[in-house]
Amino acid sequence: MKTLANKVAVITGGSSGIGFAIAEKYAKNGASVIVTGRDQSKLDAAVAALGEGTLGIKADIAVLADIEKCYKEVAKKTGKIDVLVLNAAIAPTNSLADYTEEMFDNIINVNLKGTFFSVQMALPYLKDGASIIITGASVINKGFDKFSVYAASKAALRSLTRSFSTELLDRKIRVNMVSPGATDTPILFTGGLNQEQVDQVKSYMAEITPIKYIASPEEIAGAYLFLASDDSKYMIGSEIAVDGGISTL
Repeated sequence: MKTLANKVAVITGGSSGIGFAIAEKYAKNGASVIVTGRDQSKLDAAVAALGEGTLGIKADIAVLADIEKCYKEVAKKTGKIDVLVLNAAIAPTNSLADYTEEMFDNIINVNLKGTFFSVQMALPYLKDGASIIITGASVINKGFDKFSVYAASKAALRSLTRSFSTELLDRKIRVNMVSPGATDTPILFTGGLNQEQVDQVKSYMAEITPIKYIASPEEIAGAYLFLASDDSKYMIGSEIAVDGGISTL
């Protein structure tokens, strides 16, 4: 029997990178998968690659009306949600001296506000006993140059993981976090870096990671499969670091 047979999984930011790898892993293990994202062409490509039974919904996690519309469409098409993965995020980099209010607000609106209200607004649509998985980041455990606001937004999500777990105990809804390390995904380009600069970042991150390379999205997705399955039913409020040892060694 497939691990996620008969389960409905919603993955925000699921059209590329880690989100797509999670969606692919879930689909292969029997789940009905819904991916969301802001780019319709990327969503169409993801749905085509994932195959029959997958649904793509255009939604911006920073826009509350989009979130509510998304959940209503999911409920209409598939019923209640068994697994909710909050993966959508942006990772711009900038020095402290150069941050503008607009830059700050954009990161917080997507990474923190969007995730908070995605959980809140999902409550009527989640089954009792559902699994919520939040994507964190290894940068919450160490200081990295130019990642201050991104790291702060992800550290706040670590706190929410604990708080949400406490609040949802009566419904047996589990909330956990996966914190990836350096991963080769399109999010590296969201800070406005060109290909040469991205390659430099990859090289640097590989060098400072104890395992000496950066992960593929597929290497990260296995942790999400575990947390979505009944194998992790005794885990709540936890963080799994899948980061090549960078936050612990």
